[in-house]
Amino acid sequence: MRKSGVLLPVFSLPGPYGIGCFSKEAYKFVDFLADAGQSFWQMLPIGPTSYGDSPYQSFSTFAGNPYFIDLNELIDQGLLKKAECDHTKLKDTDSYINYGLLYEKRYPLLKKAYGRLGADQRARVEKFVKKNKKWLPDYALFMALKDAHGGASFMKWEDELRLRDSRALAQARSEYEDEIFFYEWLQYEFFRQWKKLKKYANKKGIEIIGDIPIYVAEDSADVWADPELFQMDEDCRPVAVAGCPPDAFSADGQLWGNPLYDWKYHASTGFDWWIRRMKNCMKLYDVIRIDHFRGFDEYYSIPAGAKNAKNGKWEKGPGKKLFKAINKSIGDAPIIAEDLGFMTDSVRKLVRDTGFPNMKVLEFAFDGRDAATACGKTNEYLPFNYDKNCVVYTGTHDNETLRGWLGSIKKAEYNEVQEYVDYSVSRKDVLTRKLVRAAQASSANMCIIPMQDWLGLGNEARINTPSTIGENWKWRMDRSAMSDGLAKEILEITRLYGR
Repeated sequence: MRKSGVLLPVFSLPGPYGIGCFSKEAYKFVDFLADAGQSFWQMLPIGPTSYGDSPYQSFSTFAGNPYFIDLNELIDQGLLKKAECDHTKLKDTDSYINYGLLYEKRYPLLKKAYGRLGADQRARVEKFVKKNKKWLPDYALFMALKDAHGGASFMKWEDELRLRDSRALAQARSEYEDEIFFYEWLQYEFFRQWKKLKKYANKKGIEIIGDIPIYVAEDSADVWADPELFQMDEDCRPVAVAGCPPDAFSADGQLWGNPLYDWKYHASTGFDWWIRRMKNCMKLYDVIRIDHFRGFDEYYSIPAGAKNAKNGKWEKGPGKKLFKAINKSIGDAPIIAEDLGFMTDSVRKLVRDTGFPNMKVLEFAFDGRDAATACGKTNEYLPFNYDKNCVVYTGTHDNETLRGWLGSIKKAEYNEVQEYVDYSVSRKDVLTRKLVRAAQASSANMCIIPMQDWLGLGNEARINTPSTIGENWKWRMDRSAMSDGLAKEILEITRLYGR
């Protein structure tokens, strides 16, 4: 069945107090999608972010981001006062997130709310902790210890805690009991609010596409609590880390720094951790997009401590065995395989063997990779080359917006775009809309358009520029963007192309 949806990170929603969250604006966005005839809301990972604010570098692969807790919900519960929230001066008119101010102002509010919990509320949190005992106690202790160490990476903690000496952990649990319960309450409240929002979306006919990174962050509860899952030495330090080799875009390659999985160990457990991870995701989302899918076929291994990615090498991943184990445990999980970048025949075969839809990005269709013919007839990202079992995007969170991209490509590429959609059109705003229509008209079963492209915004609304830090993950949508006029236009185009 042909369907379509919109890509918008939670943090990009409008609303008060400095960042998009599970507020009434999230519910309005769901209403907007329903009015626009959409079937999906795709978002970025929703875990707690670490240094750099990237949702792809999280303190836990199981936890939720406390920034997404709606403060107005806490006001309604009597845990906060509106005047206390307004006093933070976190404005709903800001177009960009100030993460430094957010950290400084939001956490004290959350701690104030926590201090006002009643006995019944605390009992509900305790029940939630018992249901999530596989990951939550370790995560909450990890965060409490990070606070006690001034936010330092666990790699810099004293050995007794870094290496999880049982007596040291018992002492820490006793010493930081209140701080631990605070972090457990944050997760309870996050998942309570998220469950409520997802239920509303599903009732409106909107499915949630969640995004999960293939790797976890080095400074995470996942690595600290279960180092045996990763390629670590006897001192609990990474032996090798993840990244990408040098290419035309980066002479040094990309050094991500994530610890690599010990796939032999995972296989010996029947891939238990991955099965638990996917079960957790199935509770959170309706569809799961797995980032960097090619890492399951082969992964790029860089020696720990390397300055760049030049001296890495490709190693064999778990392949189809992992997905057979997942399928055996939880059935046919609805997964989208993010297979962008340099693809090999073995990666393509893995995608085919799993049956997962892969990704097509329209911006990649006009990059001159096949100069023999106008538009490059063999370019796999051109709509007429799509298999139905795929998901077409105009661009992703890592790309320029369509409008920004049209302003940055070479003249020959711009001419190819014109020729493909309508040679008589030269205006970037009109070309932007025509490219959106080309994606909707394609044979792909699913079509996801970033909200910025529906709005025709330039690179001021770009989400992320890979290999850079400091200016990413900040853009927020204006309140006026969810207009009835735009919803009507999207609905008309969606109906026209049978989605």
